[in-house]
Amino acid sequence: MAEIVGRLQNRDHLILMAMAPLPDDRGSVVPVSYKVAHEIRSEEDIPKLHDLVVRLRDHVQFDGRKILYTWIGGTRRDWRGQGHFRALTEQQEAWAIEHGFDEIIVKTKNRFYEMRGTLDHLRFDVVKYEQHSDNRESKVYLSKKLGPDLLDSHRSMRTVVTVES
Repeated sequence: MAEIVGRLQNRDHLILMAMAPLPDDRGSVVPVSYKVAHEIRSEEDIPKLHDLVVRLRDHVQFDGRKILYTWIGGTRRDWRGQGHFRALTEQQEAWAIEHGFDEIIVKTKNRFYEMRGTLDHLRFDVVKYEQHSDNRESKVYLSKKLGPDLLDSHRSMRTVVTVES
């Protein structure tokens, strides 16, 4: 928790959670998917973020642009394929555009085939691939450039409840 709080301090960030009713108890709503994203800058003091910027400097233009990094997220296995992650991603994109971001970056591993497929379906482009001796552990960096026309491509039906922290 300390790492999360420390990383999100003093930078634009967004935490999203998708909730859905239980199939056998429609009155009970549970969290099924989440995303945590934050701004990443050209100059970073946090070692993990500094390393990320160094790895991507030849592939992502940081200077003079506002970049959103999708840091952590996931969907419960039994709720996958129902559009929750898509809805969160589309909400993240709308928020990012509203807050002046130019691009969204995400990092995954080659072995997360479902995640890579989802990001491909959501039109994220591979910008860098870091080979590992075990190819399943290779890192895949993806990017999506943002613009006002992007919102026209959104198609999930969602209700947004905002909780300010």
